[in-house]
Amino acid sequence: MRLEGKVALITGGASGIGRATVEKFVREGAKVMIADINAESAQQVADEIATGEFEGTVAAVGVNVAVFAEVEAAVARAVEVFGKLDVIFNNAGIAGGKPLLDHDPEVDYAPMMRVDQDGVYYGILAAGRQFRDQGTGGVIINTSSIYGEQAAELSFTYSAAKASVIAFTRSAAYELAEFGVRSVAITPGRVSTTNINQFSDNLKATFATEQMRNTMTAPEEIANVVAFLASDESNVINGTVVHVDDGYSVFKKRLDLPVF
Repeated sequence: MRLEGKVALITGGASGIGRATVEKFVREGAKVMIADINAESAQQVADEIATGEFEGTVAAVGVNVAVFAEVEAAVARAVEVFGKLDVIFNNAGIAGGKPLLDHDPEVDYAPMMRVDQDGVYYGILAAGRQFRDQGTGGVIINTSSIYGEQAAELSFTYSAAKASVIAFTRSAAYELAEFGVRSVAITPGRVSTTNINQFSDNLKATFATEQMRNTMTAPEEIANVVAFLASDESNVINGTVVHVDDGYSVFKKRLDLPVF
């Protein structure tokens, strides 16, 4: 098991990519603190997982990642329960879209930036300090997005926040290397999560055609990559972006062209 003996904190851990990653980490031998703004859901996930051979491997904590004190408390809780911290997966996020000129800054900009941008910064800072103080090094994995590297419809704020995540990742890798800390970002494409599944079947079918396999990515597929990045097998992957988008970023759209 590639994560044997490691302790991880996963934000947004009660659903979607976060939950899939919690389950993957536990199967790979890690102990996991499930952090989510919905503390009840986080505890429910922990209760569902912590049975049989996985008893004692998970715990839950409520956290609003837009509040630094709560992120610090989540890190402290992971250390209190499991004795240390080796990995943080800054995955919690929200989405939404509206034409730029229709924005109300207090509704369409500030809340998303506080969660998708500031929440990642807070996770990097709180975990980075813990890694330094432990003297053991650690791994920071941040969820960005394909939209963090390109413009898209109705995504002004979301793209800005996710681009910041990429910049944070690179800067953290540079500054924290002396403490043995790695920092990596992932950029998911069209993943079957609540944010995507709210749309019509026709729109989801269109989303699927934007990826090489013509299908939506499952959260479990993202979790597989995150588990690898958290492991010692990926020690040379640092300060970079790992595209987990099934080729979305490689091409714009398939065209039905005639032979010529």
